[in-house]
Amino acid sequence: MPKLTVWYDGACPLCLREIALMRRLDRRGAIRFVNLEQVEPAACPLDKGELLARFHAEENGKVMSGAEAFAAVWRAIPLLRPLGLVFRGPRALDLLDRLYRAFLRARPMLQSLVRRLERA
Repeated sequence: MPKLTVWYDGACPLCLREIALMRRLDRRGAIRFVNLEQVEPAACPLDKGELLARFHAEENGKVMSGAEAFAAVWRAIPLLRPLGLVFRGPRALDLLDRLYRAFLRARPMLQSLVRRLERA
């Protein structure tokens, strides 16, 4: 049974690619992936809009977002576990979260670019 749940934006081409990679790497089936485009709001631990705005994961009843969620996912995937362990401490998590917030500012532009490339 999966130990970690990840919610993702099924309408985001970047998210779909990232989740596809995580699924391939998660050979043990440790992660349950939930497409927010296919789930009722009542099945979400937080407001659906909040879940769509940032990356979220739940482990042992604790809902995490941003860098903390990514680090938890990495720890669940054997190949990425060392990276997840590096980003377990508060200073490393703070650095990763700053990088993630910068990515979020660029995300709309990157989504448009990926959509254009997919149509070409």
